Amino acid sequence: MSLSRRTTERIIHSIFLITAFTSILVLFLIMMFLFIEGMPIFKHVSVSDFLFGHEWYPTDEDPAFGIWPLIVGSGSVTMLSSLIAIPLGVMTAIYLAEIAPLKIRNIVKPAVEMLAALPSVVIGFFGMVVVAPFLQETFDIAVGLNLFNASIMLAFMAVPTITSISEDAIYSVPPELKEASLALGATHWQSIYKVIVPASLSGISTGVILGMARSIGETMVVLMVAGGAGLIPGSIFDPVRPMPASIAAEMGEAPFHSDHYYALFAIGMVLFLFTMAFNLIADYVAHKYKQVGSATL
Repeated sequence: MSLSRRTTERIIHSIFLITAFTSILVLFLIMMFLFIEGMPIFKHVSVSDFLFGHEWYPTDEDPAFGIWPLIVGSGSVTMLSSLIAIPLGVMTAIYLAEIAPLKIRNIVKPAVEMLAALPSVVIGFFGMVVVAPFLQETFDIAVGLNLFNASIMLAFMAVPTITSISEDAIYSVPPELKEASLALGATHWQSIYKVIVPASLSGISTGVILGMARSIGETMVVLMVAGGAGLIPGSIFDPVRPMPASIAAEMGEAPFHSDHYYALFAIGMVLFLFTMAFNLIADYVAHKYKQVGSATL
């Protein structure tokens, strides 16, 4: 039986609405489960002691549930990896969108995106087997599994995200902006710096923030190469234990519905809030610097 055009459009609209609502519902249920399982720990330890305590010994007779070293570990790894990944990702995006010949672009762009297809366990294994011995020999340090090693590996994982989103944003800049800049006597480099990059700042900023969000939420790499020491690092060559690594390493050993179990879910709550903050910042930046037509530049 044939349907009218209006009926078909209503059915399609309903399908998309149900799909969107299902995604929101699943996210809400995950968030509710996370908070329900994590909140009981605060019956035994205050929020301030949990967040800013310097000792994490959940299995001792007198357990300590301070996750400040884990938060510092996650933040330091994310910041250092961002210092490596942001220049690489943004400059690669500018090269692919504005400088590279078409033949080179068709080779380099898929190669960069292939990094995103590499399993994190493979990158972590590479960090353990290749990068860790290299750091030990080059810098004469006691252990190669440290903050710097983890940051390098996370940078390689964040570069495809930053490059792909930034390159799409730069490539989508209206061509009349570049043509007008060149017509006024600006060089190609001046056009890129003064016109093209500002016009695509919204997409570039979004790519950078989402790349950082991926770094702070990555589990397997930091579990394998960060060193696993729940201490505040004194240098980039000290071992650290970010929050995702603690959850992955200890969840299988924590007794069900024990204080240790609840504390790990509370760490997940904190990690969820950090990731949500990154996404909210990305959304804010995307809307603040959004260009609507060439006249708004």
